[in-house]
Amino acid sequence: MPLISSCEVDTALELITGKWKPSILLALINGDTLRFSELKRSLPNISQKILTAQLRDLEEQDIIIRTVYPEVPPRVDYRLSEYGKTLIPVLETMNAWGIQHAERMRQK
Repeated sequence: MPLISSCEVDTALELITGKWKPSILLALINGDTLRFSELKRSLPNISQKILTAQLRDLEEQDIIIRTVYPEVPPRVDYRLSEYGKTLIPVLETMNAWGIQHAERMRQK
């Protein structure tokens, strides 16, 4: 078993946890390119300010790519970067563990 460092685990968790980042990543996980308004619709309880901040953070970490089209009105869309796609197995593993844990807690 590889040596696990809490520092690196904390770094990874900080990147993908929080109230909205997992939902944003899951909205983009199928390879879809979504406009800001489509992301907002898929997350109806998030404020525009928080969505913007979370998207900027994910963009700064090279997880998503933001593309601005020089149109009037401006069009902006988001997609997972190639680097961001490396999170897919992590999210799938976390989902599988979550299913097992929920079942375990139901049986308890």
